[in-house]
Amino acid sequence: MGASPFNVETAFSIGPLGVTWPVVVTWVIMAVLAAGSFLITRQLSLKPGRAQAVLELIVTTLDSEIRATVPGDPARFRPLIGTLLIFILAANWSSLVPGVEPPTAHLETDAALAVIVFAASIIWGIRSLGVGGWLVSFVRPSWFMLPLNLVGQITRHFSLMIRLFGNVMSGAFIISIVLSLAGLLVPIPLMALEMLTGAVQAYIFATLALVFVGSAVNEAGPPPETQQKEETHD
Repeated sequence: MGASPFNVETAFSIGPLGVTWPVVVTWVIMAVLAAGSFLITRQLSLKPGRAQAVLELIVTTLDSEIRATVPGDPARFRPLIGTLLIFILAANWSSLVPGVEPPTAHLETDAALAVIVFAASIIWGIRSLGVGGWLVSFVRPSWFMLPLNLVGQITRHFSLMIRLFGNVMSGAFIISIVLSLAGLLVPIPLMALEMLTGAVQAYIFATLALVFVGSAVNEAGPPPETQQKEETHD
């Protein structure tokens, strides 16, 4: 594989289309996660085993994070945020496999993830406010804010991409240098630090994605089912 994150080698070609190593690793990660999800969820029980208990803990924690950011049923955002969190975590930790470079250390992977979040924020904004209401949100509190709001909408998702790329790429690059100079045993503490960094970056990306999507939803206030529950409690 190429030493530079901007120099991506082709793994194989399908006709005129070249398939790069980050794409191959990404599809392998998705296949492993899909197979693991199927195996864990195909036999759910009222008395959960270890795998189901861990899965339930992840879902419960994720739901609490979503509720703290966006009012209403957390199940609306669980598939998107949960998938981003688990995929980025697995992608970051793939660097621990000898000879594998994490796909999140390449700009095109992080750009694709940022585009997903960008599209999700638009879709949820339109779903919550309607097309007209979503467009009007860009001119609040006045028409003079239109350019700033448009630029802000783009730049915050751009920063989401750059943050993930910079942190993961730098960590993988440093470990590869130390590994080539010092051998196998010396970089082990750095690899442990890389695992921690990868987990933190996955959490930050998923949290910011939730904030960006949630901000579009919060413009419309709590959903009707939430308002009904609040009136019932009152």
